[in-house]
Amino acid sequence: MRTTRNWWRSAVVVVAAAAVGLPAATATARPATESPGPVVEAGVTQPVFGYADAIRERVFVTSDVDTDADGALDVVAMDIIRPRASDDGLRVPVVMDASPYYSTVCRGNEGECKGDLDGDGLNDRWPLYYDNYFVPRGYAVVLLDMIGTNNSTGCPVTGGRADNISAPTAIDWLNGRRPGRDAAGRAVVAGWHNGRTGMIGKSYDGTLANAAAADGVAGLSTIVPISAISSWYDYSRSNGLVTRANNYSGSLANTVTDPDRRAYCAPVRDRLGAGVDDVTGDYNDFWAERDYVPHAGQVRASVFVVHGLNDNNVRPDHFSNWWNALAERNVPRKLWLTGTGHVDPFDFRREQWVDTLHRWFDYWLHGIDNGIMAEPMVDVERAPDVWETHATWPLPGAHPTQVFLRPGEDGAAGGLSVRPHPGNASVSFRDTPSMSQVNAIRHPSDPLANTENRLVFLSPPLRAPLHVSGSPVVKINASVDGADTSFAGLLVDYGTRPRFSTTGDGIRTLTAQDCWGGEATWGGHAEDACYRRTEKTVAANGQELVTKGILDGLNLTSLSASTPLVPGAKNAVDVRLLPEDYVFEAGHRIGVVLLGSYSGYSSRAKQNRAEITVHFDRSRIELPVVGGRTAAVRAGL
Repeated sequence: MRTTRNWWRSAVVVVAAAAVGLPAATATARPATESPGPVVEAGVTQPVFGYADAIRERVFVTSDVDTDADGALDVVAMDIIRPRASDDGLRVPVVMDASPYYSTVCRGNEGECKGDLDGDGLNDRWPLYYDNYFVPRGYAVVLLDMIGTNNSTGCPVTGGRADNISAPTAIDWLNGRRPGRDAAGRAVVAGWHNGRTGMIGKSYDGTLANAAAADGVAGLSTIVPISAISSWYDYSRSNGLVTRANNYSGSLANTVTDPDRRAYCAPVRDRLGAGVDDVTGDYNDFWAERDYVPHAGQVRASVFVVHGLNDNNVRPDHFSNWWNALAERNVPRKLWLTGTGHVDPFDFRREQWVDTLHRWFDYWLHGIDNGIMAEPMVDVERAPDVWETHATWPLPGAHPTQVFLRPGEDGAAGGLSVRPHPGNASVSFRDTPSMSQVNAIRHPSDPLANTENRLVFLSPPLRAPLHVSGSPVVKINASVDGADTSFAGLLVDYGTRPRFSTTGDGIRTLTAQDCWGGEATWGGHAEDACYRRTEKTVAANGQELVTKGILDGLNLTSLSASTPLVPGAKNAVDVRLLPEDYVFEAGHRIGVVLLGSYSGYSSRAKQNRAEITVHFDRSRIELPVVGGRTAAVRAGL
């Protein structure tokens, strides 16, 4: 067990928020032979600073929390690498990747861990390419250990306050608002820092960036969250339904804790288990502490969001809810949407990503007006490696369009039309907890017909392409023969086309490598900048899931309280599907599939096998169609 030294303790510091705006200063292009300063050509900083002679240090900063209740405030540890010229008057910005993973799961497609290989207390092995690429261009790179992980003290709390303040605690030190120490207890200051920090990271790392921005900490100038969580409730729940059970928060905390501290941190994980409420799946104070979307008004940083539309780990509603909240507050922002899954852009669009990220950081951290904010805000991957740009997202011209569900005859699939069905027809099906997503879309008995445990609604073959951009909503009137069930909706493309494979999240790692920056040898270890290349994996199928959604029948009116259904009573059921940007091609058929529980979404499907009756006096899907109802009619709806 690590011990906490007395000099790591400090008082609470109140942080004032800074306003978002253009970078206050502009880096000046100058010859490398003059006094230290960045060199700018073609609108970007050039690699004029050494990497092999870069300064490395490890700094410890005391936080305001005591997660393990040992009587000592937890300490945040960070490894820093910066140009040697920053000791000679050069003021540099920081690129920070705060992570819980540096000594356990590790980072990147090749699973790189931190490593002090010679025992001198300095990092020799630097995961990811940020250090190799950005240090020579006049940046400091900070790899921060989240509280409770690696060289930081305390215990992880999976999205709670201690997680969230890990990076702001370090940013306070960078900006002179907290004391920092080295391993010998000597005071350390960041006199080399220019006052601007950019955070970046994938998954949990990007989540820590979202949390820091929602904290409003002064000095955080930009964040780049990649496949990041915006609400931990939405990560382990879906509209009241438990999708990750058995104290998943405690399980993840155990994963990121070093093995020699897992037993020590068990009481903290037990407290997490008491707070998550796996029994009802309802939203409560535990989840509110871990929900960053309501705090979008405190964001003072610009935000560059990257997410996979086929990410089944951190589902795409995390980016859309966060993005929409930022848009409402006019936060400067940019968005990349890929058709892959839980993948870093370095591994799905490498050259373009490094170039774009470089210009983004140069603008927001070095103050170089390189035009990046005048470019289209959004990049969308329309097909594997086929990208297009747009002014915003959802795409301009996308309008909620009511497409009504029309009943079929004699068990046949129903239809879809912009005209509502007259009368009060109804049809029933059985909630089947063993239903798989594959069988829901392509039932072996008849892919295009109703069965006892699902209803299918099909458009005629489309006369023209139909583009949806946003979050569809299935809106039905339904009654149930019991007090509880689930309601699910799938939007399906019944037509053959090349698509993003779900195998390996849509990428395959190759043997060939390419290199991205400076190299060095520290502690007998060669820190190289070379990484294996990847390629997209593509599949073709006659029925493709476009998007999906599910809703707990006990949470129709509130996510914070479970209310049993009244058997036989009609209920207005609105199932919001995951966001999507998708073009149905001419000749394809749009499908809407209704079902109850299904194993493709929930780790704890309902077991009561309720009979669900859909009434057609209201039932429809609201599609965000580019071009609205006019485009839907043109396509044949």
